[in-house]
Amino acid sequence: MSMGSDISGNRRIPQQERGERRVAGLLEAAAAEFVEVDYDAATMKAIAKRAGASIGAVYQYFPNKAAIVSALRTQYVNEIEERWIHLEEATAGLSVKERTQGFVDLMIRFIEERPAYTTIIDAPADSKRDKKTRDRLRERLANVIRTRRPAFSQEQAYRVASVSLQMIKSMNTLYADAKPQERLEIAREYKLALIAYLEKRLTS
Repeated sequence: MSMGSDISGNRRIPQQERGERRVAGLLEAAAAEFVEVDYDAATMKAIAKRAGASIGAVYQYFPNKAAIVSALRTQYVNEIEERWIHLEEATAGLSVKERTQGFVDLMIRFIEERPAYTTIIDAPADSKRDKKTRDRLRERLANVIRTRRPAFSQEQAYRVASVSLQMIKSMNTLYADAKPQERLEIAREYKLALIAYLEKRLTS
């Protein structure tokens, strides 16, 4: 099978559909393993077993758990970005409050559908590649912010985007760790906090 390397040089990238399906299966198995036993306790051997693959097949694509985390983060960021694009289009004429509520709701749905996301947020990964992945979301949010406040410099918009995403990151962890009956209240509190912050920065 034809293979290539990603820009970080840490893992081999499949060039054929069959290889892509295999990688997708390995990532799905890894995500399930991280959720069940946490990142630290997960092993490459256990991931291979869960995927129904040989350990050699796992190492063919991922040299270590950090490479798996980087790949999962890239996958999740791609999914989040796609959802953001749809949200931006659907809420273009709405108020800051309404768009912020939609943004928080979107992230809550995502972490419910992708529980491994909160598990791998702080897991070790390739720092250079991971930073580039995170920066994509900050840049997209910064661009949305500048549509509301054209007078903002890119640096100002990026700073507001960074603070907003850090608030969402803290909500993700707290929400995931909370009892089901507490999650709605946590989401409500974060909506209040983020709405207050963004209304102050974008409308005053």
